[in-house]
Amino acid sequence: MELFQLDERIYYSAYEEERDRPALGYLLGDDYSIAIDAGHSDDHVKEFYEELNKRKLPLPSLTIITHWHWDHSFAMHAINGLSIADKKTDDYLKDFIEKRTEESDKLFLELDPSIALEYKDNKPIIVRQADIVFEGSLHLNAGNLKVEAFEAVSPHTDDATLIMIPEHRTVFFGDAMSGVFPSWITDQKLLDGFIETIEAIDADHFIGGHWPIFTKQELLAELKNR
Repeated sequence: MELFQLDERIYYSAYEEERDRPALGYLLGDDYSIAIDAGHSDDHVKEFYEELNKRKLPLPSLTIITHWHWDHSFAMHAINGLSIADKKTDDYLKDFIEKRTEESDKLFLELDPSIALEYKDNKPIIVRQADIVFEGSLHLNAGNLKVEAFEAVSPHTDDATLIMIPEHRTVFFGDAMSGVFPSWITDQKLLDGFIETIEAIDADHFIGGHWPIFTKQELLAELKNR
């Protein structure tokens, strides 16, 4: 795993296609640090923390989840500190937990080869709900670092959360620009809603789960060409 530094406060990891591991974000405040997304499994978050340790960065006290999908949330049991999620995201995790059976776990592992690879050798699937749940939006100050998390329209899922660091003109958007898994079909109305959201945000850097970092112009061009 490679860790990139955007500026003195913002870092993000490389994404990996083989195991469908999304980029994880890291925000360094004077009082505490915040991670964006937990990762696919405990191995994923462990590798992320190893990179933070190499740079002598404190482990995150909080981890904000961008949406409920496994590659972003199923490592919540292994994170340092507390997890934060939108209520819709937490409801999806609760539903997954309550409906789990041996057969449903088997079907989950068969959803995509990347999932089977992440959980090979009978690695246990551990799913947790969030420690802190919000609705609408959440505002944090990690110490000279203001962070805003808010619900957003997305063609990928109806529980999308965007995380904005306004003074650093940066937004983490998870997988919000994608179509619906596994068909990847995109609902045009929802895509248009996401485009309107991005157009209204005053930021320069947009970091998603499975793409190189975008400028605002690059992201809008990508979205409008879909």
